[in-house]
Parts: sequence; C-alpha cells; structure tokens
Amino acid sequence: MKKDQLLTRRRALIAGAAALGAAGTAGALALGGDEPVRPAAPASAAGPQARSALKPSAYRLQPLTGYGGPPRAAPGRTPVRHEPFLRMSGRGRTMLLTFDDGPDPRYTPHILDTLAEYDVRATFFVCGEMADWNRKLLSRMADDGHIVGNHTWSHPLLTTLGRTRIRSEMERTSHVIEDAYGERPQWFRAPYGAWNRAAFQLGAEMGMEPLAWTVDTLDWTTPGTRTIVHRVEDGAAPGVVVLSHDAGGDRSQSVRALRDYLPQLLDSGYHITVPSRRHA
Repeated sequence: MKKDQLLTRRRALIAGAAALGAAGTAGALALGGDEPVRPAAPASAAGPQARSALKPSAYRLQPLTGYGGPPRAAPGRTPVRHEPFLRMSGRGRTMLLTFDDGPDPRYTPHILDTLAEYDVRATFFVCGEMADWNRKLLSRMADDGHIVGNHTWSHPLLTTLGRTRIRSEMERTSHVIEDAYGERPQWFRAPYGAWNRAAFQLGAEMGMEPLAWTVDTLDWTTPGTRTIVHRVEDGAAPGVVVLSHDAGGDRSQSVRALRDYLPQLLDSGYHITVPSRRHA
C-alpha cells in the first residue's frame, strides 16, 4: 500500500513540475541560482514528429571527463559546481545510459537483465525511500558493476526547500546507498533537473558531483516503446547522457525500449560506459 501511495504522489509531482522535468534536453537548469529556469513545455511525442531528431542542447558544459575547467580542489575535496555536467568526453563513440527514480522490483530487474545480457554498465540515480525498500537490487547493481547515484529521498522539488531539508533528503539517501551498495555515491541528480546553489554546495560537501543529461527520452509520459527507441537512436552521439526511468510509474515501455535500442547502439559502434571522476 505504501509503495502505491508513493508512486501516486510521485506521478502528481511529475505532472506538477512537467515544465522542469521534461526540459533536460533543452538544458533548462538553475545555473547557480536559487530558482530554476522554467522553459516552454515540450511538444507532444505523438504523431509523425515523434521520430524527428533531438536537437543538441543549447546549454553546453565542459566535458564530464578530461574536464579542464576551474582549478582542481584540494585532495579529498569535491569542488562546488555552478552547473551540472550534461555530457562526457572520451575517445570514440561513447555514451552513458542513466535511469532515475528506482529501484522498482517490477521493472529494475528486467533492465538489469538486459544490461547483463549485453555486458553493459549503466548509472542508476535512486530515491532513498525506494532504495530502502529494495536494498537487494542495489546489491545486485554493485555486483554487476553499475554506478549508483543519489536522487534524494522522496524526489522533492529542491528549489522549494530550505538547506536543512535538502541536506536531509541527500544524506538519508547516501546512507542507504552506502549500506546496500557498499560505498557512498559520488554522483547526484536533482529531481526534475531543478538545481539551485544549496544543492550544488551540499552535494559537494557530501563528495558528490552533479550530473544532468543530454538526451531526455521523456519515457515518464509513456509515449510508446517505439517513440522511446527513436528518441535514443536519433539523439545518439559521442558523449551524450541519456535519461530514462526505472520507477515512478508504469515503466514497461522503458524496459522494452532498452531491449530494442541497446543492441542497435552496440552494433553501431557505441561504447556504453559509466561516469568517471578522472577530472576531480
């Protein structure tokens, strides 16, 4: 019963913050301020335009690896960013697959099975209250070599919260991850892509780097398996970070889409990897 209530509340939050959450590919993030930039709502994924190529984000950052930006922090300290990383650098056709909001025992195991079948590693940004219910899935992620990141405890809109609440949301999640996964997370992602100064500062204090995305599948809108596949294929390019979800609603389309697009990406010469902190 508690899980159903959680998912219902999560869907309501997503619907209420659609202008934020659906805008990852437009790069609409809070750039070091206290309030998120609110972009226009995305066009519908239905109809003949569903396969149109995803436009590169107009908001670009330095690469995720090989980062040559601000001076490096002192050893053992994470620098405070003013913007999240959106993409990565690397030789050849390298991409990241990321999954938010889980783990969910109905969908996450199927995603892990597909990744294992093709010997691919991915990054899972988990919510603490979901992870607390499904610790065995975090243990499996560790065993399979995946990266687990912090996506807060209850998936709130951080720009509406004070520092104390934000810290609690992040710290509680990191504790669960450390206990179930085996180590504290090194990456975090703000719910809905709504970042603010406090989130960057607190994340750095906890030793985490902020990671956003380049290609948003918008799978949370359940647009259909083929549409999700087309969005990944059309957005595929060296260095992109793909956003999908393994919880927060019916994710059966996301499960089926992964089984379709993953072998196609690999056949096209893409190397699917996980984020590195060589720049830190």
